[in-house]
Amino acid sequence: MTDSAKILIVDDDEDILTAGRLLLRRSVGDVFTCRRPEEIPELLEMHDFDAVLLDMNFGPGESSGVQGLEWLERILKIDPKMVVVMITAHGGVDTVVEAMKRGATDFVAKPWQNEKVVATISAAIELHRSRVETESLRGANRLLVESTAGGSTPILSESSQMQAVLSLVERAAPTDANVLILGENGTGKELIARELHRQSLRSEQVFLSVDMGSISESLFESELFGHKKGSFTGANQDRLGRFQAAHGGTLFLDEIGNLPLRQQAKLLSALEQRKVTPVGSDKSQEIDVRIIAATNVPIGVLHDADRFRPDLLFRLNTVEITLPPLRERSDDILPIANHYADVYSRKYGQKLKTFSRAAEEALINYDWPGNVRALRHAIERAIILSSDDILEPRDLQLAATDIAPTVATHTPIPTVLNLDQMEKEAIGKALRKHGFNISRAAKELGLTRASLYRRMEKHGF
Repeated sequence: MTDSAKILIVDDDEDILTAGRLLLRRSVGDVFTCRRPEEIPELLEMHDFDAVLLDMNFGPGESSGVQGLEWLERILKIDPKMVVVMITAHGGVDTVVEAMKRGATDFVAKPWQNEKVVATISAAIELHRSRVETESLRGANRLLVESTAGGSTPILSESSQMQAVLSLVERAAPTDANVLILGENGTGKELIARELHRQSLRSEQVFLSVDMGSISESLFESELFGHKKGSFTGANQDRLGRFQAAHGGTLFLDEIGNLPLRQQAKLLSALEQRKVTPVGSDKSQEIDVRIIAATNVPIGVLHDADRFRPDLLFRLNTVEITLPPLRERSDDILPIANHYADVYSRKYGQKLKTFSRAAEEALINYDWPGNVRALRHAIERAIILSSDDILEPRDLQLAATDIAPTVATHTPIPTVLNLDQMEKEAIGKALRKHGFNISRAAKELGLTRASLYRRMEKHGF
């Protein structure tokens, strides 16, 4: 629809302006006319035009087209997205070609044919709207890239172990080599993946994370490779897969060690061919993504061919990075704890809380089965519950999280029957029992990893 558009006609011939206004006002919402090109900058500042119809010559005896070319350049300098259609009375091929080289979109010749003018202006309006929409999408994409690639959590490290890891990241990041990140739950594998992307040549493109452990087998191909409308029940429209969505950027495959062998074969095929075929399509699509994978499964288990395909492992671990658990890098515990004390004090509108010497010793000496994630949760809980400015060991509740569950000979009736409270206690027990291993805790609770994460956030874990 062009009836809501706004165009500007610039010509020194009043008859042309009148004819153009009468012709185009039936199909275009607002038609502005101008006899003096010197008024163009002010008009462009006052109005958002969809197109400009610009004469090539102004003044008696002018026929070179130089004035039109100069004003064309000035218009595009003011608004590079503007669509300019030139008006020429002489049809000089050389002048028209030069105008097109300098950015004109099309031209109409005097005397014009009404149908051609209407069609040309309609096309110009649609082109301008497309340019505006494209620029808007680019801006949104830039914000998306920044938000997905940047991450808000810094990598806090003073230990020699993590400095060695960051040195390896610095060397591997500028390459396009696939990277496999190993480490226990909560050690910061996704943070390292984001840092690899941030320092890579793909840093201005998208970073897309996929939890491989949460994708059901029936939806695996649809999620990763996309699908066509009508390819299965519920496929109401075409959908891009994660590989296509991450094209040109980085695809982070988290929990890769939990992938069944059958799905491993499909993933391997996509990586080898650098192509994917959407479900319901017979046409493959080329992909250009860098793969960063992560798992909490020990490397020895990954080398078991009954558990993980050797050829897929070979594809994934061109560079292998192992993150040490928090208990093996005690130099990082206090910097991380102080950081989160500051974060959560601000978040909950409290005065900055610090740790007593005894609390610092308790933090350093604790085994941290859930690593940095467990430390973060302990600090947040202490900030919320403590009424003092200085946190003591009791505020951290470390002893409670270190108690192993015991087997009771009978099951007493619980004293608390509030469902939310019972759910919170069950989640806490499952997390402690499995050392904050999210996958195992979720399995015991009968939940998916995503559902457990939502409940953990709900209950402040």
